[in-house]
Amino acid sequence: MLERRANPVGRAATAGVPRISLGGLRLAVLDVEQTANFMIDMVSPVRRVRRPLYLTSANGEVLSRCSTEPMTGRLFRAADLINADGQPLVTVSRLKSSTPLPERVATTDLFGVVARKATAAGLTFYMFGADEEENAAATANVQNMFPDLKIVGRSHGYLRGDALRAKVDEINALAPDYLWVALGVPYEQAFVEEFAPRLTNVGVIKTAGGLFNFLSGSRARAPKWMQDIGLEWAWRIWLEPRRLFWRYLTTNPRALYLLFNKSRPLNTDSTLQG
Repeated sequence: MLERRANPVGRAATAGVPRISLGGLRLAVLDVEQTANFMIDMVSPVRRVRRPLYLTSANGEVLSRCSTEPMTGRLFRAADLINADGQPLVTVSRLKSSTPLPERVATTDLFGVVARKATAAGLTFYMFGADEEENAAATANVQNMFPDLKIVGRSHGYLRGDALRAKVDEINALAPDYLWVALGVPYEQAFVEEFAPRLTNVGVIKTAGGLFNFLSGSRARAPKWMQDIGLEWAWRIWLEPRRLFWRYLTTNPRALYLLFNKSRPLNTDSTLQG
């Protein structure tokens, strides 16, 4: 998949979305509600393009990895839209830009808003990723929260080779308006690069990271006060110290450096769409 700057389809579809360059990535200057409205608008018959739109999210860890892992950086720069899923990004944008990020767009928050709007509009979801137990529990909980939401299918993400290709073709035949892909960075981004050309009947692909763990109830979100001051990473370390301590110890300092040294002060595309 081409980088957005070399992709005329993606550029045309997202031309009305303002962006700022923050930490080396171009991020959408949209809040949760505006992002959800954009996602709803882009699956209308008159706005659909010849392939699914690819939306992903970035936090400090992503900024750090994009700067040190060329493949990860390329996969993120191919996205049609990147949201800021990290409070430190919002805070630094207020120091570096005259049009800062309005708020953190956490995928867990965004999912609920899109689900509510999709239910009202009769639009459809497919939930792909995590293991079978997590995927099944997440899908069941979502259906309980939104009884009228049309979930046309679900699948765990532990598929490879022919089984994965067959599943992708099955998803395409079901033609969901939104495909939520929860495989973790950079595997979900690599999935989009490989399979977007086969998913021509899908409206939007949104990468989802650990979303299904939160939806299933197996993982708790940080208290809101920790989210608001940018300490959700500390909460996650407390929950999973063995897995996450070294990761954040190495990525957080680099992310801070990038935020203060690889950011441009002005939005670069257009005015904010209400």
